[in-house]
Amino acid sequence: MAFNGAGPTNSAVPVTASVNHAEKSDKFNGLYFKRWQQKMLFYLTTLNLARSLTEEVPTLKEGEQNAESVSAVEVWDHSNFLCRNYVLNGLADALYNVFCEKKTAKELVRVRIEENNRNSERRLLYS
Repeated sequence: MAFNGAGPTNSAVPVTASVNHAEKSDKFNGLYFKRWQQKMLFYLTTLNLARSLTEEVPTLKEGEQNAESVSAVEVWDHSNFLCRNYVLNGLADALYNVFCEKKTAKELVRVRIEENNRNSERRLLYS
């Protein structure tokens, strides 16, 4: 509602939420993976990129060239590029060098989770 001196009136004012992209988590250095993972997931969600971690890569069927299908692949490629690089940017330099060869954000995160699970199992076996 706006006030113009004559009385209250309705005015449609869009409300936008601002996202401060500078508020990302600390770089992951190999410690406290679960904490870093949750912070990274929240950060990627605020950027509307977290779906790249769960969705399958869309593919075009042989000879398929309709605009909608091509657009879906291009959008997914762009989202994956951003998501993958945000995750890589959230790694300490030593870990970046290990994981930078992964092609998709989903593959990058899956490898890290599987490695973390193996390390947890080893700790349980030797404790």
